[in-house]
Amino acid sequence: MKKYLGNNCTVQMITYERSIKSLVQEKAALHDREVKEEAFFIGDLGDIIAKYQVWKETLPRVMPFYAVKCNDDYAVLKLLSDIGVNFDCASKAEIMKVLDLGVDPSRIIYANPCKQNSFIKYAAKKNVEMMTFDNEDELHKVKALFPEAKLVLRILPPSNFKVQCELGNKYGCHPDKACTLLEVARNLGLNVMGVSFHVGSGCEEAEAFAVAIQQARNVFDLAIDMGFDMTLLDIGGGFPGQQSAPIPFSAIASVVNEALDQYFPASEGVEIIAEPGRYFVASAFTLTVNVIAKRVVTKEKTNDDDPVDTQGPVMMYYVNDGVYGSFNCLLFDHAKVEVSTLQESDERSYSSSIWGPTCDGLDCILEDCPLPELRVGHWLFFRDMGAYTMSAASTFNGMPPPQKYYFCEQDQWNMVYPERVRKSSYIQKIPFMMTGHLVDEAHDFADEIFGTSPAAEALVGSPYGF
Repeated sequence: MKKYLGNNCTVQMITYERSIKSLVQEKAALHDREVKEEAFFIGDLGDIIAKYQVWKETLPRVMPFYAVKCNDDYAVLKLLSDIGVNFDCASKAEIMKVLDLGVDPSRIIYANPCKQNSFIKYAAKKNVEMMTFDNEDELHKVKALFPEAKLVLRILPPSNFKVQCELGNKYGCHPDKACTLLEVARNLGLNVMGVSFHVGSGCEEAEAFAVAIQQARNVFDLAIDMGFDMTLLDIGGGFPGQQSAPIPFSAIASVVNEALDQYFPASEGVEIIAEPGRYFVASAFTLTVNVIAKRVVTKEKTNDDDPVDTQGPVMMYYVNDGVYGSFNCLLFDHAKVEVSTLQESDERSYSSSIWGPTCDGLDCILEDCPLPELRVGHWLFFRDMGAYTMSAASTFNGMPPPQKYYFCEQDQWNMVYPERVRKSSYIQKIPFMMTGHLVDEAHDFADEIFGTSPAAEALVGSPYGF
C-alpha cells in the first residue's frame, strides 16, 4: 500500500519491521528487472517520526526549528511541518519552500546573521519576523527594511570544544561586545527579544552546551538591564543524528536540561528553541549506488598480519554518485562513510577503492576498504546519508541525482496521519436530486449516506500531529 504525500511523492507502507538491507535488495532487484542503473535513496520517514518522539521526551522544554539547509527534500519538510516541527531558514528560497507548505510565518526563524537586502525585504513582505544578527551593519539594514522584526542576538560559542564543523569562525558576536550592539539596537528603536548561539555542527562534547547557555544567560540579563523585553533563547544545533556519532543525543540532552534548569528555569517563562538538522535526517536515508566500471591493479603487501589480501589484485570500483553529488559531505561536512554490499559476508575480501563517476581525480569516496570481488552492475549501499548530502549536491559533468524511494511503518504513519473512520457503506435509502435542489445540499446528503469520497481521504495534510 502507498500513501500520497503531495508533490508527486508517494510513501510505501510496511506493516512489519524490515531491515535496510532487505529494502535495498528489493529496490535493487526492481532496478535490475527494469534494466536501470540509477543510484537511489531510500528514505525511512518512520525514523524521522521516531526522532521527534525522542526529542519531545528527552528535551521537553525545547521546541525544534529544523535547519532546512541540512536536507530540504520535500517529503522531509512536509512530514516535519505536519508533525508540528518549526523551521530554521537561511535564505529567501528556504523561506519560500517552507511557506509553500502552508506553514505559518511565526513558525520560522530567519537564522542567518548576515542577510541580503532583498531577502530581508522578502521576509518583511511574508511577515517572517524572527531573525538573527551579530553585527552593527545588520541592525542598520533591518532598521531601514524591516523595523518591526523580532531580533535575536547571536553570540560567539565557546571554541575549546571539539565539533565536526566549526561555525564560530564565521558567525557570532563575542559576549564581551554584546553591550555595544545592544546599545546600537536600542538607539535605533529595534526590538531585540532573544539570544542565540550555535556550538558547531556535529558537536562531540556535550559540555559545550552548558558553557554556551551560561554565556547566553549573561547576555540575556545585560539586555534586560538595558530595557529589552527578552523572551527567547535559541540553543542552535549540533545534535547527533546517527548511532555512530562520537557522542549520543541522550548525553547532550542531559547536559542541556541541567543547564537550562540552572540558568533559564521554567518558572521564568522564557521560550527555548533549537535548530537541529542532522538529528532528524542523518539516519533516515540510505544511498545505493551501482558499480558502473572496474579496474584491477596490483599492490605490494606490506604487513603480514593484514587479514585482507593486498599482494595480488587490488580493486578500483567506479560508481554512479560521488563527491560532486551526494558524497559532497566528505568534503563540506567532514563526514565519514561506511560501505555495505549485498554479497555474502564470508566471501574473500580484497583491498578496494571506490570512485565517483566524474572525470576529476578528487572524486574518490573511499581510498581503501575491504570488499568481496564485485562485478559491473553490482550494488553498494551507504547508511546514514540523510544529512548534508542531497541538499548540497550538484550535477557536475552532467551526472544525474539519485532517485528517491520513501517508506514508513504503518503504525508510525498513522500517528501523524490517522486514518479517517468511514461510515457504514450500508445504503438505507437512495438519494435523489429534486428540481431546484442545491448542489451543496445534495453533496452533503450523499456524504451522509455513502461516506467521504476516497479521493478526499487519500490526500495527506493532517493537522493533527502529536
